[in-house]
Amino acid sequence: MKRHTGEGGLRTPVTPAIFVLAMAAMSAAVAQQKTTVVLGTATQGGGFQIYGAAYSAALNEADATLTVEQRSTKGSTENAPLLAEGKIDIGLATGEVTYEALTGIGRPPADLKIINAMYPNSGMFMVRGDSPYRTIADLKGKPIAWGAAGSGFVVLARYVFDALGMDISKDFSPIFSQSAGDGPKMVLDGRAAAQWGGGVGWPGFVAIANGPAGARFITPTPDELKRIFAKYPFIKPVTLPAGSYAGQTAPIAALGSWSLVLARPGLPDEAAYKVARALHKAQGALGAKLEQAKESTLANTLIAAPRQDLIHPGVLKYMREAGILK
Repeated sequence: MKRHTGEGGLRTPVTPAIFVLAMAAMSAAVAQQKTTVVLGTATQGGGFQIYGAAYSAALNEADATLTVEQRSTKGSTENAPLLAEGKIDIGLATGEVTYEALTGIGRPPADLKIINAMYPNSGMFMVRGDSPYRTIADLKGKPIAWGAAGSGFVVLARYVFDALGMDISKDFSPIFSQSAGDGPKMVLDGRAAAQWGGGVGWPGFVAIANGPAGARFITPTPDELKRIFAKYPFIKPVTLPAGSYAGQTAPIAALGSWSLVLARPGLPDEAAYKVARALHKAQGALGAKLEQAKESTLANTLIAAPRQDLIHPGVLKYMREAGILK
């Protein structure tokens, strides 16, 4: 057996017990290097909850030194203040909520940074296939399921209809639910005339489209879209690809913005770097878990960010190393 010199020149054999202790010490050192980030998502039944599950699973699988822990929240409008107060490390937010948080609408401006783009988030109505309603004007005064009260979809709706000279709480009979999954049930059983929502594979629309009557979309007219984009330039044209839902044979011209993963003020560069690295490595795996997550790339993050300086420095560092940012 090979021996090592100990104190006083004595030869100390490397026994199995000493080897086990050494390995335990090494394991403890590795564990200490593990980075944990808490991710704020949304309510059960919504797209953000599903995205958060796929995102955290894919990143955790890609990097053994990283743990992304999900925390259910009320959605974008709660995630923004939770991030600003440092109560979560990263959080999901729609483009509209991000705009309000950064510019200080309703609260002081927050020093939040972008980790990555999620996917384009669109806004539109879905009605049952047997519904008599075909235009926004048809829906005025009718019960509308706008979504969970804290949802970014509700924020988007307020901007959209303000640009059209309407108020979602006064010009319609509003339904604000506790959970994102409540509204589609109301559309299916007739308690609501339409559901507001959007995005590829959004669970609420999937439920309605797969119902016995099928579904139909109602979106602003081309003229209405021009008015919306003119008043609120952060809202962009978004196209919902054909086949995104059962029975949808043609693309749908809509509007919306990129949803984002945001970081709290002071999130260490190393943590942001690890998240960006794991996301890049897990790109294929994440897309396999969730179709719309195929859009969650660092290249799209450069496109979606209003300004490059809003991207976290740790993410920018990885982008440069990976050749994504020159």
